[in-house]
Amino acid sequence: MKQKNKNPFKGWQFTAEIILWAVRWYLQFPISYRDLERMLADRGIQVDHTTLFRWIQAYAPELDKRVRLHLRMTNGS
Repeated sequence: MKQKNKNPFKGWQFTAEIILWAVRWYLQFPISYRDLERMLADRGIQVDHTTLFRWIQAYAPELDKRVRLHLRMTNGS
């Protein structure tokens, strides 16, 4: 029997909370992977910038798709 709700964060060394933190910060602010690595290090989380790149490549499209449903339309002005 196949599982319908596979855990998309399974297999990573870090928790889903930390991964989502990093991806959200990257999407929300104009920040580099190395700056994000330093920000997380300041909070006691040691993660390499290439790992951050992999997380963003893996999770950013899905987060963007889910968030777009809740955004309001702008009038263009």
